[in-house]
Order: sequence, then structure tokens, then C-alpha cells
Amino acid sequence: MNKALKILAFAGLSMATVLCQGCGDTIKLNGAGATFPYPLYSKWFSEYHKLRPNVQINYQSIGSGGGIQQIKAKTVDFGASDAPLTTEEEKSMPGEVLQIPTTAGSVAVVYNLSGVPSGLKLTQNVLADLFLGKIKKWNDPRIAAVNPGVSLPDLPVAIVHRSDGSGTTYIFTDYLAKISEEFSKTVGRGKSVNWPMGIGGKGNEGVAGQVKQTPGALGYLEFAYAVQNKLPYVALQNKRGKFVDPSPETTTAALAALNKELQKDVRFSVTDAPGENSYPISGLTYLIVYKDQKDPKKGKILLEFLNWAMNDGQKLAPGLHYSPLSAELVQENAAKLGSIAVK
Repeated sequence: MNKALKILAFAGLSMATVLCQGCGDTIKLNGAGATFPYPLYSKWFSEYHKLRPNVQINYQSIGSGGGIQQIKAKTVDFGASDAPLTTEEEKSMPGEVLQIPTTAGSVAVVYNLSGVPSGLKLTQNVLADLFLGKIKKWNDPRIAAVNPGVSLPDLPVAIVHRSDGSGTTYIFTDYLAKISEEFSKTVGRGKSVNWPMGIGGKGNEGVAGQVKQTPGALGYLEFAYAVQNKLPYVALQNKRGKFVDPSPETTTAALAALNKELQKDVRFSVTDAPGENSYPISGLTYLIVYKDQKDPKKGKILLEFLNWAMNDGQKLAPGLHYSPLSAELVQENAAKLGSIAVK
């Protein structure tokens, strides 16, 4: 039996089902949630449909908060969130849920600054003070000090943030709360926070749009969206004091630095990770599924898809600017998936 068939067999499918790729009625799976991994998820769903033409996976990219609400209401077959469920949130669900990390990405700090097409650097404290509203102009001496030779304009900084409940916001504020005591006390971390100022954008797409159309803008979004929208991004100072660009490689470095902690608890925060090459605002993203699948047809297809995503799907991550999971996390996910009951 080849690898692909082994994966499908692990998902509880018979050999007849495996061979009958295009047979039977169309089965639709519905999901909703995080915009952070949407470029990769969209590719996954498309590629999987090529393998199983009778399977359609529809996904609403509405933000992590919306995804959690919809899986709780059981209006979708799976939810998606970049912010892991807390113990309290898990207990509030109408049934036992599993949180399956699917990929990792980085939150890029992007800007719109005429004359500065790339190469801007920011230290930890300067980044925090920008989003606290304490630094108001681009030519502020503190920004200029770490960007010698860069012609910074006398232009107001226009902060752009998410307006919806967002796992990207959770990862970003989790980082800022770690590196700035003032940010932790006054803004805090969460999927939705009370920003001191700024322009709101819905989804990573909305933030990208606001930054592109606003001179002097500074915002945060998942790295793939920065690349897709050709937005310049900041090299951020990491825990070791090195300025690091977001990339699949520097996100992988952050995950590797905390691999032992993640094996104990996949909810462990990977922002501000140690390591010389770790990008400081990295994070995992998760699919949330019920352990007890009531619909046997949908349950089997969901399980099959998740196993595919943990194997062949991981190979597609780097090409879309995400980081594949470590072998240890894939193995942990396999054990979780093996515990799903399909009635």
C-alpha cells in the first residue's frame, strides 16, 4: 500500500472508497474563521477537490472570532482560529472539540511611506510605542536612530488595525504585551482590543486595503497578504537583538526554538521566541473540530481531508509563505485525528 493509501486508510476509509475518487453524490463541508491562513486553505481546498471531485469545501474568511462562534453554534463543520481556545472556551462548547494546528505564519508589520520602498527597521519598544500612539511622526528621532541613511518624511503615522475579532490581532497583541509592560496594562492581548487610535480594517484583506490607500499608514497582517499586495514590511528586532524579516524560514526558526513546549501544549505562544533567526511575531493557526462526528459521511470526508492536510498539504505551505509543521506536531495531530469518532 503506498503512502497516500495508508493515509486514507488511517482516516477510516475502505479501499473501495479510496478507489472511487469521483463516485457518489457531492459532499459539502462548510468552515469559517481565520483570515490569517486563508491563502493556504484556499489552495488546499482547490487541490483536494482535484483529488476528490465529489468533495466541495466551502470556507468563509470572517476572522477567528466569527469562526469560534460558528463552530460553537454548530453552523459549520469546522472552525478556524489563530488564537487557540482557552480552557474556559473549550468547556463552553456543546461537545468536546479538538484543536488541530495546521500551519504557521508570521504577522508582518507593513507600511505605506513614499520614498521608503523597503528596508525599514523597528526595535521592540519603538513598535509598541507606535501602536500606543506615543510616537506620532515618521521622522521621530527614535525611528531615525535605527534607520540611518533613510530619508524619513515629516508625516503623521496612521495606525491601521483589525476591526473584527481576529486571531491575527491576538498574535500581534500577544507579542506587544510581552515586550511592553505599558501595552500589556493599557491595551492587553486578545482577539479584539480597544486600540488607543487608528483606522479599522475587516480581515487581513481589509487592513491591506487601508494601508495601500493611506499615506503614512502602519499596520499588521499575515505575511502572505503583504506579499500578495506588494506592501513593504518591517525588519523587526527579535529577542536576541537581531533585525529579522518575516518569512517561512524565520517562522520555522521560531517554532523550532519552542518545539519542546509545543509538544506539551499546542496552544503555547510562539511570539518573542528565542533564537538568533526567529521572527518575533510568529504563530500557529488551528482548525477546531468536534471529536464526536454525528454525520458519518461528512465525518469521514473531514477526517480524510485533515489527514491529507497533515501530509501532502504541508508541502504546499512554503510556496504560499507559510511554514509547515514539524514532524513532531504532525505526529501529535495524527494521534488526535485517530481519536475522532465517526458514527
